[in-house]
Amino acid sequence: MSGVNITSVLQETRKFPPAKEFSATAHVKSEAEYDELWWKAKDDPTGFWGSMSQNLDWFEPFDTVLEGEMPNTKWFVGGRLNASYNCVDRHLKTWRKNKAAIIWEGEPGDTRVLTYQDLHRETCKFANVLKSLGVQSGDRVTIYMPLVPEIIVAMLACARIGAVHSIIFGGFSADAVAERNNDAQAKVVITADGGWRRGKEVELKHAVDESLEKSHTVQQVVVLRRTGTPITMVPGRDHWWHDLMAEASPECEPASLDSEHPLFILYTSGSTGKPKGVLHTTAGYTLGTMMTSKWVFDLNDTDTYWCTADVGWITGHSYVCYGPLANGATVMMYEGAPNWPHDGRFWEIIEKYKVTIFYTAPTAIRSFIRWGDEWPNKHDLTSLRLLGSVGEPINPEAWMWYHKVIGGERCPIVDTWWQTETGSIMISPLPGATTTKPGSCTRPLPGVVPDIVTKEGESLPDNAGGLLVMRQPWPSMLRTLYNDHERFLKTYFSEIPGCYFAGDGARRDEDGCYWVMGRVDDVLNVSGHRLSTMEVESALVSHPLVAEAAVVGFPHEIKGEGICCFVSLTTGEGDDALKQQLKDHVRKQIGALASPDMIRFSNALPKTRSGKIMRRLLRDIAAGRERVQDTTTLEDYGVLAKLRASEE
Repeated sequence: MSGVNITSVLQETRKFPPAKEFSATAHVKSEAEYDELWWKAKDDPTGFWGSMSQNLDWFEPFDTVLEGEMPNTKWFVGGRLNASYNCVDRHLKTWRKNKAAIIWEGEPGDTRVLTYQDLHRETCKFANVLKSLGVQSGDRVTIYMPLVPEIIVAMLACARIGAVHSIIFGGFSADAVAERNNDAQAKVVITADGGWRRGKEVELKHAVDESLEKSHTVQQVVVLRRTGTPITMVPGRDHWWHDLMAEASPECEPASLDSEHPLFILYTSGSTGKPKGVLHTTAGYTLGTMMTSKWVFDLNDTDTYWCTADVGWITGHSYVCYGPLANGATVMMYEGAPNWPHDGRFWEIIEKYKVTIFYTAPTAIRSFIRWGDEWPNKHDLTSLRLLGSVGEPINPEAWMWYHKVIGGERCPIVDTWWQTETGSIMISPLPGATTTKPGSCTRPLPGVVPDIVTKEGESLPDNAGGLLVMRQPWPSMLRTLYNDHERFLKTYFSEIPGCYFAGDGARRDEDGCYWVMGRVDDVLNVSGHRLSTMEVESALVSHPLVAEAAVVGFPHEIKGEGICCFVSLTTGEGDDALKQQLKDHVRKQIGALASPDMIRFSNALPKTRSGKIMRRLLRDIAAGRERVQDTTTLEDYGVLAKLRASEE
């Protein structure tokens, strides 16, 4: 395992205690209150989570809070409930039935508002649509849609009847959709004719049609009309959303589901190249996202909360849909890009809707900085009371810009660390209690017991870099990888026995604050999204002119990490035209997100004597670092000089 003995070069001493005015009304008001919660959860996890579970509505009470130990745990055993009911129905018994659940704006400027009563009606109708198409509890349903309210309706409708949704980000290619359909054995696909992105249409239905040539378990396709573009509708297989909804009843009782009933599968990149189907279950995941939303974002009924993530990623699952809605929050959704039709679109939306909580990625923040302060300065951002960061570590200077220019030096920043696999936020400031430090995700949340260890599992002292692990189970943790429990055990629990290994390197400082220092494997973190180097390499090698490829990340001002590809050709020399051809090829194979930033041609790649490519040396070259690491196992030293001489 590379990168275990990590040396931290970041020295950051600035501290920002919470404002007294914020703390006075916060859900967690002080460090002492946080400490009490954290120690109670650590010392008596079953008592703590048993108490927290009362925030959910149960159809039948559970017998046991926690059964088993990591990695094979079950939470709230014997209990029965429904995630859709907890996100929608229970709010109808209160004044919230007429409260805005979703405020939505499309990229072209069209707008909609759905109250909790509206959301309930639409969810029930679509749940009945799914039933009419033969979907039963436990069936898998693929959702491949733009960021429109119907994607939330589709998720909640699946949850309502016990179907397991598998959402695929709308930027992925037809091949990626087919691979995920096949792994999940999806029965139905829910899509749209297209969606809008930077003024152009993303042709979703066309990609679905292409994917279904390779995925044969899909029996029915439901198509939302979004862009109005002409599409092919296959009789007997394809159905318009509006036609089915027109005939559907607005009454649908939520299924009473076991606490461990699968809620969804979400595919995330793995270092072997085959996507991993992370499986989350109903009770633990819903409780985890609900409580962390309340604690971290200090959610109140008066808030207009905006998480900018696409629902196709885990952040959208947890903090656009399940967590906020379980709290009865008002969720802002925006379909398009932050720089269309101009670089101030996000700030325009914040001013228009008086957004109070804004949760986005460091990649976006770095883009905002590049576009210039004049864009946020054009707009009244004084409605904001809290800022959040998600997806990757945020560099201190970007944190400071966010604090000053967007937050007006008055908004606390919650820099959150968590993963697809953890389900909910694990380490984060609590805005009314935690003194923040630019670049640090600070302290673990109640119920989260992390440690920094050596590869042998020994705890390291403060300020020593090592592996970030979890020593206690938590309710929202993944239960398995779909159809591959052995890979689940090997990936997350084989490195450090008895612990969940996150795959990240980190250090803990003398104040108990955590500083995440990046991945210790070969997974790229591009714009906050994890992509496997193996997947990109496989796409490159599938081109007839490519003999071999190695992919590494390099520091990128906007994306955090860019994609650099070292390519050996089967014949001839590479040129700019071939570079572009290969970039287009990767885009077609995997999606635009994986399009390489740099391609360098070489007759050979640096390898060990046993034939393994030495990616750590390639990372040095890609980053422009002159001093390389240990080269004693390198087979051909001349390869390095040739690679350094090559330029983008």
